[in-house]
Amino acid sequence: MPLGRELPQLLKQRLLYKGRKFDFEVNRLRLPNKIEGEWECIRHPGGALAVPITAEGKLVLVRQYRFAVQGRILEFPAGTVERNEDPLETVQREIEEETGYSAQKWDKLGEFFLAPGYSDEIIYAFLARDLQKLETPPAGDEDEDIETVLLTPEELERAILEGEPVDAKSISSFLLARSFLI
Repeated sequence: MPLGRELPQLLKQRLLYKGRKFDFEVNRLRLPNKIEGEWECIRHPGGALAVPITAEGKLVLVRQYRFAVQGRILEFPAGTVERNEDPLETVQREIEEETGYSAQKWDKLGEFFLAPGYSDEIIYAFLARDLQKLETPPAGDEDEDIETVLLTPEELERAILEGEPVDAKSISSFLLARSFLI
């Protein structure tokens, strides 16, 4: 079981919503401490994220419109892991679609739960190096409203500390990448 999982006893399962990117379910469970109850959970196939860094030491991020927060968020390129897809394949596709760069060198930074209080989504984080700007980037998703942003690690840290909207997966991955950025 990945990431220290300890399964509860499933007493009753009901799927409430099956979506394009995730499912939502409510389950009656008996937890390892023997407490029983109903809990809601978003079931997500996982996401893969790249921390791209140019030869000049600039981080490649995107400022993306997110309908759920009704605004633009600064984040590293990322995407949902498709069925039977390796997370590295996911992030290699996403970096090209979202930023117009490809990377020749990939290092795994780690993996972590995004919001374990209500979701099983795991983020697989990678460092992307030896970037090349693509002459003709592949078309991105039709619903994506994205602007590519280049920042130094110090500029990103300042943006985070000053309260610019930066998503949690990007902040966590930035921390995992710090030893490569110094």
